[in-house]
Amino acid sequence: MNPSAIGWIDKFGYLVKDSQDVFKDFWDLYGGLKKAGFVYGLNVKIPRFITPEHVLSEDEKAKINLVTALYFTYKLEKGEEEFDVFLKEVFGFYKELNVSSLSLYQKIFSGNKISSRLESLIDSRVFLEANILTKTFNSNITNSLLFIDVLTFKYFLRGGKKLTDHAKRLEYLTINITYHALSSKQKNKTDERLAHLFATSLSFIDSEQKDFDGAYRKKLLNNTMVWENKYFLDVACLAIWEDNKMDSQESLFIHSLGKDLGFTSKEVNRSLEEINSFFTKNVSTIRFLKDSNLAIQFYDGMAVLVNRLIIRNNKRLQKELSDSKELVLLLSKSTRKELSIEEKKKVQNQLLDIFKSIPSLAIFLLPGGAVLLPIFIKLIPKLLPSAFDDNRVENSE
Repeated sequence: MNPSAIGWIDKFGYLVKDSQDVFKDFWDLYGGLKKAGFVYGLNVKIPRFITPEHVLSEDEKAKINLVTALYFTYKLEKGEEEFDVFLKEVFGFYKELNVSSLSLYQKIFSGNKISSRLESLIDSRVFLEANILTKTFNSNITNSLLFIDVLTFKYFLRGGKKLTDHAKRLEYLTINITYHALSSKQKNKTDERLAHLFATSLSFIDSEQKDFDGAYRKKLLNNTMVWENKYFLDVACLAIWEDNKMDSQESLFIHSLGKDLGFTSKEVNRSLEEINSFFTKNVSTIRFLKDSNLAIQFYDGMAVLVNRLIIRNNKRLQKELSDSKELVLLLSKSTRKELSIEEKKKVQNQLLDIFKSIPSLAIFLLPGGAVLLPIFIKLIPKLLPSAFDDNRVENSE
């Protein structure tokens, strides 16, 4: 099977017919996806029943693992094996999730064959314009939050309503947990910048909340879905273990979080052992794990990515911003002082409207894209021509 060629989802459907008993329940599926690296956003394997036509890139593995996760979630929830029915169900799910509101997806939802349209959708869900994305961003942000699609699909299959709100809540909690995990570390300067970045992105994700820590803890304690909480715990373990070590302060954080999520110390330790085992087994095959500090690669890679996106879309951004004087003023103001909650909301909404109109900037609306928003806001006033910088207030210090 070649996940970069037309018809790969139909081929997946053909192959999976003889492998219906690969996962006995959702926890078995989750464990398999974690060993494959899908839950961690570092895809190292694919299901055994699939034989690739060539050496797969990590993006291609992510696409296969995403479809595997969605299909078996459907099968285990509904007790159905008919692949065509699954295709209609998952396509309806993405439509209700409102990804069709992106201009990038308009053609996807207007084609004929469902499997072909789903291939395009999955392609865009995993990565946008691969020549633009850096692997650091792709693996550590977009793909690591792809599992939220799976959790939201499970929620959808159980009759859940307001899918977009549910997905946003999961993303908010995931990024908040990552921020608090990073904040528990004995940080170097990059760790501190990364924690600050996540904290800033939270204000845009949920800008109606005045007390993000308090709101986050309340939402976390009120979350009763065990499979979502298990994912939150594993994300926290990933953030803790990014430097391959854990001190007493980090241990206290992860066990306190585990207690909040309803897990015993034994279960928390098992999650830590699993991430440690994953790192140990795959350190020689994943280039990110070969270097000393993932946080440095992560932060620097994101900054390079956003810078490149702005430069490549400079003329289009100038045109769009010329029609939004208020946005330019707020972006300039943000370089000098903190924006109010209302101002942040205006910036977020107006920028998202612009991103929807520029395909390569639709990356900001993908899973985890909100983390990039503060970097974009920081960089764009410096990169636009002086005509768009007239309202900037220079710092006199």
